[in-house]
Amino acid sequence: MKSGEVTRQVVTRLWTRCNNWPISRVMSEHDLDATGLLCPLPVLKLRKRLGPLAVGETLTLRADDPAAIVDVPHFCAQAGHDLVETRDEGAAQVYVVRKGARR
Repeated sequence: MKSGEVTRQVVTRLWTRCNNWPISRVMSEHDLDATGLLCPLPVLKLRKRLGPLAVGETLTLRADDPAAIVDVPHFCAQAGHDLVETRDEGAAQVYVVRKGARR
């Protein structure tokens, strides 16, 4: 068996497993830890990190700023990004954002 065949088998197996997971278990392509930062820094850092990403790539933002609960969804709606998931992890909120096409 060639190494390319082994790689294809591994990727196929992993892809099949990932497709059966709930979205919260799928790893984001990029992560941004904004815990400890206050408004407007979490959203400003999110905007900066989304800039170089390709359309469709995802970024997971962790923030504990109470204003982020309003700011992140508003930013996504205004900038044309998709807010794929929000959840609480301890004292922080986690936002999974998929980069959209610019409006």
